[in-house]
Amino acid sequence: MHNVHSFSRRFVAALVILLALAFNAHAAGTIGLSVLTMNNPFFKEIADTMTAEAAKHGYKVVAVSGDFDVAKQQNQVKDFIVKKVSAIVLCPCDSKAIGPAIREANKAGIPVFTADIASLDAGGKVVAHIATDNFQGGRLAADAVVEALGGKGRVAILDHAEIESVLQRTKGFEARLAELNKQPDTKVQIVAKLPGGGDKAKSFKAAQDLIQAHADLNAIFAINDPSALGARAALENAGKADQIKIVGFDGQPEGKQAIKDGKIFADPIQFPDKIGAETIRAFLKYMNGDDVPKEILIPTALYKKADALKDASLK
Repeated sequence: MHNVHSFSRRFVAALVILLALAFNAHAAGTIGLSVLTMNNPFFKEIADTMTAEAAKHGYKVVAVSGDFDVAKQQNQVKDFIVKKVSAIVLCPCDSKAIGPAIREANKAGIPVFTADIASLDAGGKVVAHIATDNFQGGRLAADAVVEALGGKGRVAILDHAEIESVLQRTKGFEARLAELNKQPDTKVQIVAKLPGGGDKAKSFKAAQDLIQAHADLNAIFAINDPSALGARAALENAGKADQIKIVGFDGQPEGKQAIKDGKIFADPIQFPDKIGAETIRAFLKYMNGDDVPKEILIPTALYKKADALKDASLK
């Protein structure tokens, strides 16, 4: 009988220790993150930085990829809700269509944050949006195009209108170009805007169409580095690489290398590590009951060949 009681006490003690360990392992909680795509290094860096920053405060980040598919991303949100995560962070695959998923999280009492790409759904409540100042970046892109063309020429835009951050880039580009065109020595005309999907292969095809439709094209503003690299491949394929300047956006390693090699003129560069870190800071403030700004914007910087030549990270 004594052995039975002794075993029972040992069993209960072991169970208490296991439960305590399990509780401590998950004491802080989990953050669910769904990004637009993991194939783009920009979003991977956001995920990696968030994971590292959250770990410093005892939180685990579960990062998944929406793969440009809003239905898939909506299911990922449902999965986060079932898992009762402490918060959900989204880089929406579609700024409008993500709304119902955000509203589901709201009903479940789970705070939602957006990083890089905002939600445009009025009904879904987002605690804070942390992103590049894309409008300001678009303005820098216009400055770069005007500089590349010596103030005169015809430019086309490779767009991705489903994404709020890209809308801001394009608006900033158009607004700044309109300002610059008021100067007597500047006349740069936007002749076309085609969807490149933010994707290298789609932008290759779109750039081919641009070249065929506009034989006198002088420049392309591509809304991210994959788009810019796709456009560059199309220009090389058509033997027009020396005739048409490209300004990209992002500052990914491949984009920076292309700038160093003279294949892209310039990029307004983003800082995905800062976006990731600021997202975690906003989440921690919210959890502490502190006021969190509705929008936290991180300025871009224009990166040109002179910067690339000094960049030790490049070949």
